[in-house]
Amino acid sequence: MSSVLAERLADRVDAIIGVDTHTDTHTAAVVSPVGSVLAELTVTATTDGVASLLAWAGEHTNGLGSGRRAWALDSARSHGVGLLHALRTANETVFEAPKPTATARRRGGKSDSLDAVHSARAVLAADHTTTPRADGDREALRILHACRRHYTDTRTATVNLFKSLILTADDELRDQFRGRNTDQQVRLAADLTAGEDADTLARLRRDQMTALANHIRDLDRLLATNLRHIRDLVTAMCPPLLKQPGIGPVTAAVALISWSHHGRVRSEAAFAALAGVSPVPASSGRTVRHRLNRGGDRTLNSAIHTIAKSRQRYHQPTKDYITRRTTEGRTPREITRVLKRYIARQIWWIIQAAP
Repeated sequence: MSSVLAERLADRVDAIIGVDTHTDTHTAAVVSPVGSVLAELTVTATTDGVASLLAWAGEHTNGLGSGRRAWALDSARSHGVGLLHALRTANETVFEAPKPTATARRRGGKSDSLDAVHSARAVLAADHTTTPRADGDREALRILHACRRHYTDTRTATVNLFKSLILTADDELRDQFRGRNTDQQVRLAADLTAGEDADTLARLRRDQMTALANHIRDLDRLLATNLRHIRDLVTAMCPPLLKQPGIGPVTAAVALISWSHHGRVRSEAAFAALAGVSPVPASSGRTVRHRLNRGGDRTLNSAIHTIAKSRQRYHQPTKDYITRRTTEGRTPREITRVLKRYIARQIWWIIQAAP
């Protein structure tokens, strides 16, 4: 959505329908372009409820001017995903409602109706509107990445527990695993058996180590399959990303998930702000400087940080740039900030150029 359209949304619609979505119900409010509440309705979060909501919206907006309307959904990609799909199928214009600040929520009170009205008014007042993230390959990437993080966290916890059993074992068992890396220890433990004269503790320890080793190997297979699926999807969506130094399938997937689709992020500067890599002024008096942005999508920020650190180690042009900026008096943190901002710009232009 262009910034021109976003800035003049109140002039382009005759009503905006804010919806506060929940697991069981959706509460909607029809709001005029100047913020007046014209009607309110609560429906069940079912197919029939959504159909009733669409019909009700038509009754209360078709008679307003030319009947142009837009929707502002709270939690569009979670509780409101069913409604979002229905609205997109009906070719309705849908925006993602910004979250209210805690101060505003405390001052204005809270209820489903109030939240629906706030969603509509927040979109009307926003300098730039945002459409909900897309489905299709982007959603498939999101699912794969979410599962990958779960597999990785689970594997780390399992390896830590496995190592603790080795650490507290008897000297004979510890000697078998001494000097081996984790993969070698896992392979050894997968076939570990207790002798006939082993006591209950020794038998139990070996059984649990074998179970943990097999669990680690299962997670390794899941992670390998997951990575293949991610690489295939990224290659289908934007193959040039994988040709850039420091960008692998996982970091490319995170960038595509956050970018979502053409029109969602209006510019490379907006993408940098979304990633939390846009410079924040931190000047005072004669000191002119910028600091790192602590906001934005921290998963995307982490992916860009990983790319920057990889280039600092292996990419010669980046090494040359660091050397030059260091001689100019820049600190490592300032150099990293600039690199992350450049990487965000590069990623946005590459994705935008993709079909």
